[in-house]
Amino acid sequence: MALPFEALIGFRYLRAKRRNGFISFISLVSVLGIALGVAALIIVLSVMNGFQKEIRGRILGVASHVEVSTYQGKLADWPSVAGLAAKEPHVIAAAPFVNAQGLMSAAGNVRGALIRGIDPASEDRVVDVGKHMVTGKLASLKPGEFGILLGVELARQLNVVTGDKVTVITPEGSVTPAGMLPRLKQFTVVGMFKVDMFEYDSSLAMIHLKDAQVLFRMGSMVSGVRLKLDDPMAAPLVKAELRNKLSASALTTDWTDTNANYFRAVQIEKRMMTIILTLIVAVAAFNLVSSLVMVVTDKQADIAILRTLGAAPASIMKIFMIQGAVSGVLGTFSGVAGGVLVALNLDVIVPLIERILGTKILSSEVYMIDYLPSDVQWSDVSTITVISLLLALLATLYPSWRAARTQPAEALRYE
Repeated sequence: MALPFEALIGFRYLRAKRRNGFISFISLVSVLGIALGVAALIIVLSVMNGFQKEIRGRILGVASHVEVSTYQGKLADWPSVAGLAAKEPHVIAAAPFVNAQGLMSAAGNVRGALIRGIDPASEDRVVDVGKHMVTGKLASLKPGEFGILLGVELARQLNVVTGDKVTVITPEGSVTPAGMLPRLKQFTVVGMFKVDMFEYDSSLAMIHLKDAQVLFRMGSMVSGVRLKLDDPMAAPLVKAELRNKLSASALTTDWTDTNANYFRAVQIEKRMMTIILTLIVAVAAFNLVSSLVMVVTDKQADIAILRTLGAAPASIMKIFMIQGAVSGVLGTFSGVAGGVLVALNLDVIVPLIERILGTKILSSEVYMIDYLPSDVQWSDVSTITVISLLLALLATLYPSWRAARTQPAEALRYE
């Protein structure tokens, strides 16, 4: 099938060696600018997606998908709540817990901590802390032995190791003839964990559920029930279903609630980076405008001859729109190919750059992740591609319209 003459002439102008080398250079720069802008946008968004996915995985390694508790902080009939939750389609495990604040003292060091009472067998089915044990294991917690698991950073601050003793001071004191005195209990460190989240590694301590009930005078009650789902993204749906089935005093939250500020900040950063990097593509599109304007000026005589031979203004406009659109397509798809290739191989490229420069881009002492994760989402890639092609197409409109308004007599007067 033969191409229309507008397409043939547009492709010919694109391939032709122009008398003015500067015009060719500007055209090349505009194509490269679009390619670099698109590639940068894909790489940056892939890295941000990778960070979000990695951090989400680490948060869910400690935090449950859904929690059911009460506004008073005490849940009496927790087995029935766990049984009701287990009937939900996405729920695959449930575990009771006790949460309380306390002070921990050892070797003259005092630190505040979140003390979580757990049932080791149930907890291991709900979260992945057991996979992050540095020393000891969840099963080391036994009722009545008052053992404790510490985050590695909390253990470092207290200057203790496995086998050392720590004193837990609870906020609820005991009334004595001498007045209100804090309640103290000595625990033995039976293990340490490292989930690579400073918030948890530096402030979380775990003890057996029975010991927590004794320490905080909970009796047979617990603070709530933690649930694990087959799909973490279904947490808001499960939360809504449980709210409809549980009593009004029940408080149901999910992991998106407890970490809402973090994920909201990531989304805002991602949105802003998208806008900023899209402006780079827009600047490259403006370069395409300038190159096409110069091409139109350079081809005034050709346009006049085509008009004299009967070409309509719409046909002249199509010629330069095709030329600019092809440049935009070349730049866009070159950028997509380069951006996706780099994003998929960041785990190889970044270590190579670090070896060449002799430095660490992300230090583990500063950042919670010491490498650049990447997660290429094809929805982002397709959106970037469409935006770039639209900007390139819009960039061709003014130069093409200007070419269509060329008057043959004026253009040929000095030829």
